[in-house]
Amino acid sequence: MPAVAVIGAQWGDEGKGKVVDILSEHADVVVRFQGGNNAGHTLVVGDETTIVHLIPSGVLQGKTCVIGNGVVVDPWVLIGERDKLRARGMLVEDEQLKISDRAHIIFPYHRAIDVAREAMRGGAALGTTGRGIGPTYEDKMARDGIRFADLLDEKSFPDMLRDSVERKNRYLTELLNGDAVDFQSVLEQCAVVRDQLAPHVTDTSVFLDKSLASGRRVLFEGGQGTMLDVDHGTYPFVTSSNTVSGAIATGAGVAPHRIGTVVGMCKAYTTRVGAGPFPTELHDEDGKRLQRDGSEFGATTGRPRRCGWFDAVVVRQAARLNGLHGLAITKLDVLTGFEKIKVCTAYELDGERIDCFPAAKAAVERVQPIYEELPGWDETLDRARSLEDLPKNARRYVKALEDLTGVPSFLVSVGARRRETILLRNPFAS
Repeated sequence: MPAVAVIGAQWGDEGKGKVVDILSEHADVVVRFQGGNNAGHTLVVGDETTIVHLIPSGVLQGKTCVIGNGVVVDPWVLIGERDKLRARGMLVEDEQLKISDRAHIIFPYHRAIDVAREAMRGGAALGTTGRGIGPTYEDKMARDGIRFADLLDEKSFPDMLRDSVERKNRYLTELLNGDAVDFQSVLEQCAVVRDQLAPHVTDTSVFLDKSLASGRRVLFEGGQGTMLDVDHGTYPFVTSSNTVSGAIATGAGVAPHRIGTVVGMCKAYTTRVGAGPFPTELHDEDGKRLQRDGSEFGATTGRPRRCGWFDAVVVRQAARLNGLHGLAITKLDVLTGFEKIKVCTAYELDGERIDCFPAAKAAVERVQPIYEELPGWDETLDRARSLEDLPKNARRYVKALEDLTGVPSFLVSVGARRRETILLRNPFAS
């Protein structure tokens, strides 16, 4: 059976955790294929809230969770996350969590470099999470990284680590004015990590191939969003990995034809965390209201999210890049009470109308959104379980988003809880 992918269609934080949790009920295996613990997914079941950063959101449904080779893994964060879940009765069996032996490891020196470089940039900081994600991907591309397969080789690993620590310490102290990392301390910490995580490490590409060949249902969970993709996003204010659906093949080690359905996640409005251009950002009371009513604070960093109206230019770009088959629209309920709701249909750039997102940072900063205004609604939505349960203007709004992006809706979320969801089409039944 072809796999299903859930991909962020905006700047991340679209509610992927909730939707992956819901779709995981129909899956057997859930896979993270890129990013690291700079992505946080919030899951609300009943009155209990769970935030996961590395382990796929399918963990609450008791599914096999896979961390692919495209993920950069902070092992100390992963152990803490796993142990908290185990204390709640999840991941009690080692085989329920699998880590690619080809996944790269985030070490303390990566975090130190990340923080020191952001401090050195000052007002030109990129707004990274300081988790060491970028420096780890840099080592990967420079063919200077250390992977889990290396960690498990007890004979060669100490020399690899020593060489890496020596090089990074020179960079930290001589160029970044930072503090050196103690090799012996890191080596001792790694011995504990090896003992803790070795039972989970395997060739996950082989595991996924066998799973798909046997008919098991596999769900791929993206981190961040399309506009944070290092190639296709608002460069340089992007993450350090490819976040689009094409990255699944390389980041999980599966053939492209295995991916059958791609679901694009988008909020009923738009948000982004950190620095970078944001054409529909609101600096008025409407923006403050979206932030307040939508509880727009990052799950990983706690940073307030910048808020703006829905940008159809952005989601159309995501539809094209990812080959979206359907949308999962979240936080429709947050728009309740607005008399008028705006949707960006195109941009004006230097006096000309454009329908695509520009590449140049300076051009993006000059674009002006062209808005269409739609009537709002006052009725609460949390009890809606079908489109017919929604107020007329809420249904009209959903239809407008479909028409403007060219993508039908698969799911509409009307609240944070699992049950507060309208599932229009199960992508596993496609």
